[in-house]
Amino acid sequence: MIGWLDVYNVASAMLPLYVALVLGYGSVKWWHMFNPDHCDAINRLNCYIIMPLFTFDFTTHINPFKMNYKFIAADVISKAIILIIISLWTKCSVKGSYQWAVTSFSLSSLNNSLVVGVPLMRAMYGSLGENLVIQSSILQSLFWNMLLLFMLEFERAKQQMMILEHVPNDSSALDVENNENGDTSIKPSILVIMKIVGVKIVKNPNSYACILGVSWALVANKWNLNIPLILKGSILIMSSAGSGVAMFCIGLFMALQEKIIHCSVKLTIYGMVLRFVAAPLSLAVGSFLMGLRGDVLHIAIIQVSIQLSFFYNKHGNLWHNCVLTIASCVLSSSRRLALM
Repeated sequence: MIGWLDVYNVASAMLPLYVALVLGYGSVKWWHMFNPDHCDAINRLNCYIIMPLFTFDFTTHINPFKMNYKFIAADVISKAIILIIISLWTKCSVKGSYQWAVTSFSLSSLNNSLVVGVPLMRAMYGSLGENLVIQSSILQSLFWNMLLLFMLEFERAKQQMMILEHVPNDSSALDVENNENGDTSIKPSILVIMKIVGVKIVKNPNSYACILGVSWALVANKWNLNIPLILKGSILIMSSAGSGVAMFCIGLFMALQEKIIHCSVKLTIYGMVLRFVAAPLSLAVGSFLMGLRGDVLHIAIIQVSIQLSFFYNKHGNLWHNCVLTIASCVLSSSRRLALM
């Protein structure tokens, strides 16, 4: 039974995030305080300084020796199910396409668990919910985001192939091969794409933050160490703004679009089904296979329905209008879903 105190705790955790989002949206749309160049500078500040420290701060609080490996395995199984289904749809359906496969995977699998999930799960389930969300975020940062980057770079190479198919000598990211008929064909080189992805990951400060955070957590829990107060204060001075600035940046991004609802009702429903039906259902299957029960099962299903991340879709030039629409819808629906 959900009591008024539970509703108040969830509202207290979620409403401040909406305030930051509305301020970001209003500062561009209503008050004209920032132009696109200013918004890009704020996004860079968030991406390269605030969010890495924010990620590092949360990651250092976990105990790698006491992680819930059944929860992690259920998450892996659920995403594997989604990948298999999307791959079959892309291969067998006339309407299937690689770009929509990447977009569908983003909508149904990836989220901003640290920004939205931590305050929500902390309000609902305390330290248990917070720890599980952080574990899910670590797995996403170390594996699933890398997989998505590979998919995006592969598609970018395919697009270059179409552009350079009449210029075979310029193929820095492509392989030129001769088929049996002697015709020249260009196709993406997996090794080159992996190299490009590796360079992007190396340049991504969040990758460093996550790896360093896990490394410190291992050392600290092994030998019972604490971060020096000076270093801890230096991290907190920026990381404490992580959630607010991240939501503010989402508001800026939404305000820079011509309209919030970009796509048709049909595509909006499609995206909502992926986020609120396909994602929880696949995780429920994974949880059942791993024997998850009780609060852990509830946390797993709720956290997978949290607001998605659409940065990589835009970054990879695979942007579909429905992604922004669903991002907005998920923001307005995640709190209601948490109270179901």
